[in-house]
Amino acid sequence: MTRGQVGCLIAPSAGVGTGVLGAVLLNAAWRACDVGVNGAANGLALLFCGALLALLATAWWGVLVGYVGRWNPAAGLFGGLAGAAVMVWVFVALLRAPDGYRC
Repeated sequence: MTRGQVGCLIAPSAGVGTGVLGAVLLNAAWRACDVGVNGAANGLALLFCGALLALLATAWWGVLVGYVGRWNPAAGLFGGLAGAAVMVWVFVALLRAPDGYRC
């Protein structure tokens, strides 16, 4: 299996994992701040936000693992992991409390 084929396996799974992680963390923040009516009301918003994050993270992982990983696989993986962590952090920080920070 070539490095390009490994990148085609890693990028989508890591991107979806990043999207799920971001949605779970955002759900926990919303639950702690009592945002929304109940879990069902927030579910559709979390689905769309998590899907958007997953698409962005998949593109990020694809570039890092597919391009940088050809020359240095460790740098590609660490760069992808660092970028995914920053994406999740920004995602939760921006969407944590839509009405402001009252909690």
